Amino acid sequence: MSVSGLPKAGAVLGLDGLEGLIDALADRGYAVLGPVERDGAIVTGPITGIGDLPAGRADRQEAGTYRLTDRDDGALFGYAVGPGSWKRQLHRPVETLFRVRRIGEELAFEPPPEKPPRTAFLGVRACELAAIAVQDRVLQGGRYVNTEYAGRRANVFLVAVNCGDPAATCFCASLDTGPRARRDYDIALTELLDGRHEFLAEPGSDSGAALLAYLPTRPATAADWQAAEAVAGRAAANMQRHMPTEGLKETLQQHPEHPRWDDVGERCLACANCTMVCPTCFCTTIEDRSDLDGQGAERVRRWDSCFNGDFSYVHGGAVRTQTRSRYRQWMTHKLAHWWDQFGSSGCVGCGRCIAWCPAGIDITAEAAAFMASREEGQAHGDA
Repeated sequence: MSVSGLPKAGAVLGLDGLEGLIDALADRGYAVLGPVERDGAIVTGPITGIGDLPAGRADRQEAGTYRLTDRDDGALFGYAVGPGSWKRQLHRPVETLFRVRRIGEELAFEPPPEKPPRTAFLGVRACELAAIAVQDRVLQGGRYVNTEYAGRRANVFLVAVNCGDPAATCFCASLDTGPRARRDYDIALTELLDGRHEFLAEPGSDSGAALLAYLPTRPATAADWQAAEAVAGRAAANMQRHMPTEGLKETLQQHPEHPRWDDVGERCLACANCTMVCPTCFCTTIEDRSDLDGQGAERVRRWDSCFNGDFSYVHGGAVRTQTRSRYRQWMTHKLAHWWDQFGSSGCVGCGRCIAWCPAGIDITAEAAAFMASREEGQAHGDA
């Protein structure tokens, strides 16, 4: 999403401007999705105006813990990330690939629905932009394209929101995937709450720039830019977790039988929560489902997880029968083998796998433990 011929530019929106942005997207045929509060969490839902946004709400997250709390500044985006990522909209949990009906002695095949609708994502964080970029490479960047994903992705307008209040589980700064969005968006907003309630808006595409020109805005001043940079700076400084990166890939790949795998295997419940909330995990399985009357059937693709017992099943049984081996597969693929396959890490530092693990397993702590073991071995001349 490059901006052809546009200098670095920005505009400032008030609350009326943000309302106008939502209205303008709807007028252009986009179904607008954004953050809403439901069932004690910030999740994604339809947005018709700023009244639908979780004003004055924040989240408090720790290992195995997620709670919503109040804040006194009326922030509309004063939370980190909830359990559901934008992956659910692009790479859907369950998707019908085709249906077949019996008509007499013949079978009639029905293809998937027509072209996906235009959708606008409001409130996409920098880590989630990075996750979408990862899924783009996996699902539409290679030889075999997930056509359903590609169709939806081509019809998305992305409105990013730079993070100002990371959760205790966040560590995007150490992976250079946030807290500030740098690319792959149409418009990026920074919520400014320094005695006012405005949004610095940056265009990231020609369509984003055209939409901003239509809205009630004022030009951004140097003070506005400084305030926006301060928001991102505070967010990065407030992150409490860190993912070690230098040497981590090699360390994980060289220690498949490290005793740490036994330790985490005893704690892990193999519930697959981490893979379900992860914005980059992409594994699926295929099911054929028949109607009870025998007159129809459908082929369905649904999310799968490497923590499921039958995920590694081949003729004769499963390859990874122990929980330790399933966790090892997930972590080494995410942080090591992903580099070999796709040229990047499979982790973007959103911290969801930490918050939504019922056993409170922390991927940053596990990575740090392996790195500490490596350094100890080096000190003794063992590695």
